[in-house]
Amino acid sequence: MKSLSHVLFAGMVGLSSVMATSAHAQAQAATASTTDFTEAEVRKVDKDNKKVTLKHGEIKNLDMPAMTMVFQVKDATELDKVKPGDKVRFKAANEGGKYTVMEIQQAK
Repeated sequence: MKSLSHVLFAGMVGLSSVMATSAHAQAQAATASTTDFTEAEVRKVDKDNKKVTLKHGEIKNLDMPAMTMVFQVKDATELDKVKPGDKVRFKAANEGGKYTVMEIQQAK
């Protein structure tokens, strides 16, 4: 019975280690998505529909290659900061299956 206790305990320790590693990986992914800015050029601003068209570089946290595409914008006031032709930096996330700009700022 004593050896079974040790086996169960060892299994629980191993499982908690795996769970901690998984939680750490998830935290790192969340941090990457909130800290990685992507360079882009604004092509079109659609304030009425809370959308912006960006010609962007690779978006690493979304594993997306460079392209031109339309994004939803989480906060419509972000669109007041930009106009077509502006060079910008932005953060994007996949929110419910929609690629969404979380933050946008003028490039420095």
